[in-house]
Amino acid sequence: MATLQDIRRRIRSVQSTQKITRAMKLVAAAKLRRAQDRIIAARPYAFKMAELVRTLVRGLGEDKHPLLVRRDGHRKLYVAITADKGLAGAFNTNVLRRSSELLRASADGAGSLLAVGRKARDFYRRRPWKMRGDRVGFLDRLTFAQARQLAGELMQAYRDDEVDEVWLVFNEFRSVAVQRVAALRLLPIEAVVDGDGGGEGPGVEYLYEPDAATILAALLPRHVEVQLYRALLESAAAEHGARMTAMEAATQNAQEIIGLLSIQYNKARQEKITKELLDIVGGAEALRTSAGA
Repeated sequence: MATLQDIRRRIRSVQSTQKITRAMKLVAAAKLRRAQDRIIAARPYAFKMAELVRTLVRGLGEDKHPLLVRRDGHRKLYVAITADKGLAGAFNTNVLRRSSELLRASADGAGSLLAVGRKARDFYRRRPWKMRGDRVGFLDRLTFAQARQLAGELMQAYRDDEVDEVWLVFNEFRSVAVQRVAALRLLPIEAVVDGDGGGEGPGVEYLYEPDAATILAALLPRHVEVQLYRALLESAAAEHGARMTAMEAATQNAQEIIGLLSIQYNKARQEKITKELLDIVGGAEALRTSAGA
């Protein structure tokens, strides 16, 4: 049975852990507010950019730009976006599980991976799949310049016919407690999206100044950069939300453990006091008995 000193030591240990989890929750909440403001501000621009691209691409043909060319190969590149740190619940695990499923489904093992975040890098280093590279420290101080550089590398690999498709696997931020794993195809750019009519019926004819090819040459790379930047912002906000939720649950669990240990401590203390009283009473009774004899 644990002694009073052991129980006190465990209570102090859990209290120290509770202070850490409470502090991490407050830090995550502060970061979440900033990340949430950034993704809410970025979404309308990204969605409008995607709508504009679909409007321009529809009916122009795949030969207008290299990023529109569809290939029949199975060389898919998956960009798995995770965090650099843990203690965020199932945030990293969900992305790693989803990206692993996609890699296993790749025909003849033709899939490859680019890891964003230390957790993805460390996970896939011990796996047999091909890694094209990794990026660490992206989400902590995310800037559009970082997204632009990574998007440029992905577009260059696609133009050079090194990959046939590029997919983003990331956590989409829905709310503080809800994150949804999304798999978004970044390249080739979709010309027609389900639900927009599939290109059926007469389309609207536009007059372009300059020509459509020139507009697409400037707009499509920007579109890829914006969509990648949005995915990174979604992942950053989802990470802070998941960590805040996990640390809140850990703080509550620590409080429950402290309560149980306190009850155990009080019971052990009462038992010790009762035992000492019984020893005193027994000793006094023995003295009276010996004195009477």
